[in-house]
Amino acid sequence: MTTSTRGTRVPAVLVLEDGRIFRGRAYGAVGETFGEAVFSTGMTGYQETLTDPSYHRQVVVMTAPHVGNTGVNDEDAESARIWVAGYVVRDPARTPSNWRSTRTLDEELERQGVVGISGVDTRALTRHLRERGAMRVGIFSGGAVADDAALLAKVQAAPQMKGADLSAEVATKEPYVVPAIGEKRFTVAAVDLGIKGMTPQRMAERGIEVHVLPATATADDVYAVNPDGVFFSNGPGDPATADGPVSVMRAVLERRTPLFGICFGNQILGRALGFGTYKLKYGHRGINQPVQDRTTGKVEVTAHNHGFAVDAPLDTVSDTPYGRAEVSHVCLNDDVVEGLQLLDQPAFSVQYHPEAAAGPHDAAYLFDRFVSLMEGERA
Repeated sequence: MTTSTRGTRVPAVLVLEDGRIFRGRAYGAVGETFGEAVFSTGMTGYQETLTDPSYHRQVVVMTAPHVGNTGVNDEDAESARIWVAGYVVRDPARTPSNWRSTRTLDEELERQGVVGISGVDTRALTRHLRERGAMRVGIFSGGAVADDAALLAKVQAAPQMKGADLSAEVATKEPYVVPAIGEKRFTVAAVDLGIKGMTPQRMAERGIEVHVLPATATADDVYAVNPDGVFFSNGPGDPATADGPVSVMRAVLERRTPLFGICFGNQILGRALGFGTYKLKYGHRGINQPVQDRTTGKVEVTAHNHGFAVDAPLDTVSDTPYGRAEVSHVCLNDDVVEGLQLLDQPAFSVQYHPEAAAGPHDAAYLFDRFVSLMEGERA
């Protein structure tokens, strides 16, 4: 249950599962919420972050101190709703200043029932999460506030992200089509594991008709649209639970159809090839992560949102049931695998977001690489 906070100074409390407590004021809706505490380093693009389905069941801490100054509009959302479980900011804007703004961020959070907290030292909270790792958290405001021990017990009883199977909760329930812009060149079946709206848009701009399918789609569903290529999207949760999408991915690899995966899709490809996955200590989130494309040597500034990664050897070519595979991209901060490619058939994936609305466009060429794979199969 949530209520309004606007025009008030309702006390709020943020409680981490290790017992660390931050106190502030309610921001957005009043009530209680639980999730995994993660931090985002982006200074812009908060509306895209809030509406990214990959943030389902996560409480996002904004490291940038001033949030909300461009308000909210009706054009920049990546999906039909806000998906974050909660929102933590230090200094919310009192008045938005942007010609496209139609309402304040506070109003939008309240309208969608998202419980948040402001007035928190988000730099200190971010440092704590970097040192201790992402963990469960609760935000409590208004009548939900109780003694600290009771609130901590609630947080420690909340479900963990490891082992969470969430993609079907955020994906479309019914298939839909995003038509090609201009002349149609290809048909792509996109398995929605939490797809962002900009992703099919980037493909449509390249003459691709995109058939977006539910996360529960089977291989028969994929091939019913007679695709020239198959795409697996980003999404939330633990890839170790995604046995269904892994099975579909293997069917695509067996048929040697051109394949592209982003974020969760990269983890699915890793599993399909026989690699393991693991949970990162605090993950990569934000729009300023340096990644090297090992196929060109180029370093890109990229947008990320992932708490899990693929466990694959960085410096050797691996033999898989579908031919040789190698790590194509690596994060320069911590050597995390950021991309995979097969050497004997047209399939590749990246762990980050080349669609990158409200972010760098360094990696937009990856959609062109997907087009080249489909062109190669027609040649």
